[in-house]
Amino acid sequence: MLTLEMKDTIDEVVMKHGSKQSSIITILQEIQGNYRYLPEEVLEYIANKMDITPSKIYGIATFYENFSLEPKGKYVIKICDGTACHVRKSIPILNALHKELGLSKDKQTTDDLMFTVETVSCLGACGLAPVLNINEKVYGKMTPESTVELLNKLREEI
Repeated sequence: MLTLEMKDTIDEVVMKHGSKQSSIITILQEIQGNYRYLPEEVLEYIANKMDITPSKIYGIATFYENFSLEPKGKYVIKICDGTACHVRKSIPILNALHKELGLSKDKQTTDDLMFTVETVSCLGACGLAPVLNINEKVYGKMTPESTVELLNKLREEI
């Protein structure tokens, strides 16, 4: 359910970028930046605000990989499973993340919305394999042990 505060935020973003259809992606990016995902009721509100169909907004939000309809954690951890990382044992790191955070292939975000773990095909840092990316910061030459240490440091910052 949309709160008055959410409506005000969305109204502000739409006003800032304009309600032209060419602004939809920019608006969705900014809204997702605020909430870490795009709730269904937000998509419907944006559609009404911009006088376009909800199916068009939903189509855009589901077409682009960077948009998420599911809540994501404060820390989004992307683990590379491309060839270089896979060969250098990224799967044990993924298993350590899942075990430490109580996650699985089907459950990617912790209940407290602090951590989301995603597997990606390549992070473009093959020379540092195996690689993690946490909120756009790259961590190379990781091991299961160094990954758990990094998680503990992040937990201390909270």
